[in-house]
Amino acid sequence: MFKKLLGKQVNMDTLSLEERVALAKSEPIPAHVAIIMDGNGRWAKKRAMPRVAGHHEGMKTVRKVTRFASDLGIKVLTVYAFSTENWKRPKPEVDFLMRLPVEFLGSFLPEMMERNVRVEMIGDPTLLPAHTQKALYEAMEETKHNTGLILNFALNYGSRSEMVSAMKTMLQKVQDGQLTIQDINEECMTAHLMTAHLPEPDLLIRTSGEVRLSNFMLWQLAYTEFWFTDTLWPDFSEENFLEAVENYQKRNRRYGGLKGEETS
Repeated sequence: MFKKLLGKQVNMDTLSLEERVALAKSEPIPAHVAIIMDGNGRWAKKRAMPRVAGHHEGMKTVRKVTRFASDLGIKVLTVYAFSTENWKRPKPEVDFLMRLPVEFLGSFLPEMMERNVRVEMIGDPTLLPAHTQKALYEAMEETKHNTGLILNFALNYGSRSEMVSAMKTMLQKVQDGQLTIQDINEECMTAHLMTAHLPEPDLLIRTSGEVRLSNFMLWQLAYTEFWFTDTLWPDFSEENFLEAVENYQKRNRRYGGLKGEETS
């Protein structure tokens, strides 16, 4: 793979990770990267370990990727941590998943403060156990004035539920005279989603070889670039993340229109 650097063709395979990062930073970096973190269970099964071991290892990958994304200059990193459908999993596994944010935020919070990372979440927190809610709210409160990377957890999140809730809110506002039917358009819908204050994702990464969206940010991903990898989430590395960004930088994002020579 070759790329131009200072007017010269450079063989990307010969560059170090640091050189590739510097090269990536010389071109537009995706402002918002969303990740469907998949493959924890399969990672554990391959090693004859319980599924929860894969989830615990996956938590370490979140830390690693958060650091790298922050260093790369990405503004928002949204990670699909627990979907509205994940409650169907065995109770011991769900209970373990609900404890992970407590461990993650408790141990990683000091470093996030040093790195100026702000913690946010999308999803319905009301069904989360009290200890999970407490860890999240404390981290969000502690980091609320940070101005660096936003680490956005999608917890008990489902995109269809999010859109239905937004529609109900808009309809209620119509009934209350705060909106008219004519006011309801794409911009209005976007403004009533949980991500209203965030840019829509530029890049979606899904690990483990699956190529579906799994009820994740269906509205917000309308013009997002997708990148899929067979790598299981616990094995996902800084090099994998950079490869996704490099691939994104080669895309011609037209948003339904034409660009460059296509318009001539």
